[in-house]
Amino acid sequence: MHLVNQGLATLAFFGVGVNLVLFLTRVLQQNNADAANSVSKWTGTVYLFSLVGAFLSDSYWGRYKTCAIFQGIFVIGLIALSLSSQMFLLNPKGCGDQITPCGTHSSWQIGLFYVSIYLIALGNGGYQPNIATFGADQFDEEHPREAHSKVAFFSYFYLALNLGSLFSNTFLDYFEDEGMWALGFWASAASAFSGLVLFLLGSKKYRHFKPSGNPLSRFSQVFIAATKKWKVQMTRGEENLYVGDTEKDESMDGSRKMLHTHGFKFLDKAAFITSRDFNDEKQSGRNPWRLCPISQVEEVKCILRLLPIWLCTIIYSVVYTQMASIFVEQGAAMKTSISNFRIPAASMSSFDILSVAGFIFIYRKVIDPLVTKIRKKGLTELQRMGIGLIIAMMAMVASGIVECYRLKYASKDCPHCEGSSSLSIFWQIPQYALVGASEVFMYVGQLEFFNAQAPDGLKSFGSALCMTSISLGNYVSSFLVTIIMKISADDKKLGWIPSNLNKGHLDRFYFLLAGLTLIDLVVYVVCARWYENIKHGKKYGDEDKDEYEV
Repeated sequence: MHLVNQGLATLAFFGVGVNLVLFLTRVLQQNNADAANSVSKWTGTVYLFSLVGAFLSDSYWGRYKTCAIFQGIFVIGLIALSLSSQMFLLNPKGCGDQITPCGTHSSWQIGLFYVSIYLIALGNGGYQPNIATFGADQFDEEHPREAHSKVAFFSYFYLALNLGSLFSNTFLDYFEDEGMWALGFWASAASAFSGLVLFLLGSKKYRHFKPSGNPLSRFSQVFIAATKKWKVQMTRGEENLYVGDTEKDESMDGSRKMLHTHGFKFLDKAAFITSRDFNDEKQSGRNPWRLCPISQVEEVKCILRLLPIWLCTIIYSVVYTQMASIFVEQGAAMKTSISNFRIPAASMSSFDILSVAGFIFIYRKVIDPLVTKIRKKGLTELQRMGIGLIIAMMAMVASGIVECYRLKYASKDCPHCEGSSSLSIFWQIPQYALVGASEVFMYVGQLEFFNAQAPDGLKSFGSALCMTSISLGNYVSSFLVTIIMKISADDKKLGWIPSNLNKGHLDRFYFLLAGLTLIDLVVYVVCARWYENIKHGKKYGDEDKDEYEV
């Protein structure tokens, strides 16, 4: 049920997102660079809202309630977009294709459009990290069969996400490219509403977990307590570290203990019991801003360890976001017709989806069993993410080579006009396929890694880290395009990414991204070698189980 819900929601989201760059250029009359930046900022905001959803889920609402509320906001945004497009933006009727230009729009009409798409961003962003974690919650990690199913769940969850977007990138994309934008948006709204109804129908069968309270106060207590004791000399051993009275802490019900690790030793001072702490506890009880349980300290350490890995995924997301903007603009400048049928440029992302589906099957059925025979643990999540970076770099090199050939043929055919190149759009297949292959290693590995390594009370935050890296990747992409256009454009030159790509150098932008990915890969390898896995112990209230490492 979760997988079908995810597929319907993704269909709805990509029904808007996959062609948004063309809607902005054809309907709202933006140029290529501005439209690409607008899409990058919007997509970035979608994933930035995932932090809002994760915070509310982990702290107050719980994952079920958060999923339901944000899916409702998502549906409202899609209905508002459909109405505003049908009634105001598509004027004259039938405009928005490659032939019929749309008229000018008033500021309130454009404002209504942006309110609609940012409601969609809020709804989808707040929903996404929680539905992934909520689905994983339905599997018991301590049951061998369910633990194995949980690992497989993330692969199939990402597959459902991509299959949901397949319909958007083919049928809806075709209708929207032909100017039937309102029809495409209404279909997206219907899909999102169906997903919400399906989610609510399964309410009685779900496993629910209590929110653990505001993590910001818990984190602040650790830093302040450690700072207050910065002059304290700690003795060796763990006998003087405060374990805590977990029976009084209802937020820890069902959570696993976190074992002491040796990194970030300064923070251990927050759990170190001094004579003053001992006397204070006898007189007035423990002061949480001076003495914290070691599990609370380890929760902070865990997040600090995740941050360098997370930062290294941002450049990958810069590469990934090109599919929704620059790839589409490049495809639109190529030969898109076969006989009398014209292929929408955005529909080429179908090859990304097919690549994801194919590589998920290849990895689970071929690569993973083969590697497991050589080494029992198989490829770790960190190793798979590194492979994803390598393939992403190859995708950018392939994109740059294709653009070199496109420019070569475009300059022969028509050096000064805006007509498409004689190079077929199908030359883009390798770059889409390589990005799809990289997603299987990077994004599926990310989902598994952050879910496994996040503390039990911050699982949604772990999933939100994946989404936030995509968010920052979009903002970095927008920043790069802006800087490159300012540097490369002058009175004589139009820059690397002008409105007429035949007069630009998009190939240099691709090669720049390949170089940045290579640098990022080197930094990532260093961070991955430094990373120390989270160590879990028994669940609170369950004293008979062995401690283990994740």
